[in-house]
Amino acid sequence: MTSTALAHTLAPAGADPTLWLVPALPLLGAVLLLLIGRRANAWGHLLACAVALAAFAVALWQFVEMTGRGAGERAATQTLFTWISVGEVHVDFGLRLDQLSMVFVLLITGVGLLIHIYSIGYMATDPARRKFFAYLNLFLAAMLLLVMADNFLVLYLGWEGVGLVSYLLIGFWQHKPSAATAAKKAFLVNRVGDIGLAIALFVMATQLGTLSYEGVFAAVDGSSAGLVTALGLLLLVGACAKSAQVPLQSWLGDAMEGPTPVSALIHAATMVTAGVYLITRANPIYDAAPTARTAVIVVGAVTLLFGAIVGCAKDDIKKVLAASTMSQVGYMVMAAGFGPAGYALAIMHLLTHGFFKAGLFLGAGSVMHGLDDEVDMRRYGALRAVMPITFVTFGLGYLAIIGVPPFAGFYSKEGIISAAFDLGSTAGAGSVGGYLLGALALLGAGLTAFYMTRVMILTFFGPERWHAGAHPHESPPLMTGPMIVIAIGSVLAGLVLAIGGRLQAWLAPVVGEHHTTHVLPVWLVTTLSLVVVALGVAVAVGLYGRRAVPVTAPEGSVLTRAARRDLYADDLNESLFMRPGQAVVAGTAVVDRTVVAGAATGVAAAVGDASARGRLLQSGLTRTYALYMLAGAGLVIAAMLVGGAL
Repeated sequence: MTSTALAHTLAPAGADPTLWLVPALPLLGAVLLLLIGRRANAWGHLLACAVALAAFAVALWQFVEMTGRGAGERAATQTLFTWISVGEVHVDFGLRLDQLSMVFVLLITGVGLLIHIYSIGYMATDPARRKFFAYLNLFLAAMLLLVMADNFLVLYLGWEGVGLVSYLLIGFWQHKPSAATAAKKAFLVNRVGDIGLAIALFVMATQLGTLSYEGVFAAVDGSSAGLVTALGLLLLVGACAKSAQVPLQSWLGDAMEGPTPVSALIHAATMVTAGVYLITRANPIYDAAPTARTAVIVVGAVTLLFGAIVGCAKDDIKKVLAASTMSQVGYMVMAAGFGPAGYALAIMHLLTHGFFKAGLFLGAGSVMHGLDDEVDMRRYGALRAVMPITFVTFGLGYLAIIGVPPFAGFYSKEGIISAAFDLGSTAGAGSVGGYLLGALALLGAGLTAFYMTRVMILTFFGPERWHAGAHPHESPPLMTGPMIVIAIGSVLAGLVLAIGGRLQAWLAPVVGEHHTTHVLPVWLVTTLSLVVVALGVAVAVGLYGRRAVPVTAPEGSVLTRAARRDLYADDLNESLFMRPGQAVVAGTAVVDRTVVAGAATGVAAAVGDASARGRLLQSGLTRTYALYMLAGAGLVIAAMLVGGAL
């Protein structure tokens, strides 16, 4: 890493005594709702929305304050107390709000607030609505703590908090066995990633002597390449689990068993963005470890295609969107692997994705609300007439995600595709790896256009395929209102962030500046992308728009069957980990029964046998005891005589 980038990363920060308010407000709401209990059933949702609104208002105020300071003086910190002080390791419980964390804070509180409001209508009849809103508040608090931490240990606390609350929300309807199983699966898979992150923290503490961002990043320059590479790979393991990247992606599709607002919050503003944040925050580590950066690129590229292929074959509307999230986050992770050329692009796509993916999930929830929680798109059709607001808002999110200009996804995705072609360029000459990555990114864009067009056709067009007794209807204003606001973001966010390199300039003090000489002209990349997107749309229209859609999905090709089974990811995990793990446990149980327990019971049996035999000596007859005494006295006299003779 260059000294210039290091200086940018370690820009000095001023003190701000109000930073704690942002995560504390939703945390306070969660605590109150959980402690007050059922007495808050009638108004708990209002309190939850109020504290979310207050957190967003404070975040906006802090954003205005930040923009009023110079670019090098915008970061602010607050130390609440000393958390750990052992030997040379000193960790404060501190917060940091800089340009990078600010964009996350605004996304989390802004989109999170809209999802809270939407949930009032969506969960109106749920008897445990108060608890649901308490968990939503807790989710915001944990994610805010994660992105506002000023050291890796406080980040880890927020990281684990997000994992806990996701478990509670995914399994919120725990009376459904599928929901309980999905929650456990998400929890266990994320624990694998958490171990990687935890080991990285141990390495930092023991080898670098610090867990603070400034201390770790300053120590990177003088550390061995092997140590820095190991840190980058360990952090990537944690990011893979939280952001559902291959090979730790298997939990995300099943997580759709939770209420739809949970899916929107997880995918748009909280959990799956955490891994992208971690990689971007740790940019000095990755800039100094080319091997770790290559691993990040590979993981992102593989995942963006993995998710896109799976999304092409799913009939459950929420699982299509889940696969889409996996793929879109793959774009972000791949971009982050480009280093200084890609950090800002990754964050831009994360922000635009936060709008259009939240809109798509809330739109899916609106459709389910109108069709008695039906999720099979083959039982939809013709909903554009009866649900016009849902149709328009969902449609705007659709145009944004497939990258149609001037919608939000166009700017962020085109930037990533162009940067992929630029990878490895020197004096304008591209590399084979860059062209390959660019081609893969284009293919992902075409697949996105295909499966999202399929969703639009199956849901809103064609004849009615509703089940008997269904009466689809538009959702209430409490649900459509947030959908409209988010749809506006799907239209304008990319344009606002991209004009004049606004976001790149904003993030430069944290991730460094980078100026690229493009291998391919921007207009050519844009043209190629739009052509690929048009082909994806055309194929979907040809397959689903001009043919009758069977209510039961046909068997399909080998690839289709594989995609429906998530490309056999669960089967692979079962073969490589679950069954061998069961065999190990069974073998351990045998050893426990035969060796450990056998030794214990053997000793007990020997003692018992000796006791039984010794008991025979106790006859209770006086003459017998007198005989024993005589024999004993004789033995003692004999021993004395023998001893004297010797």
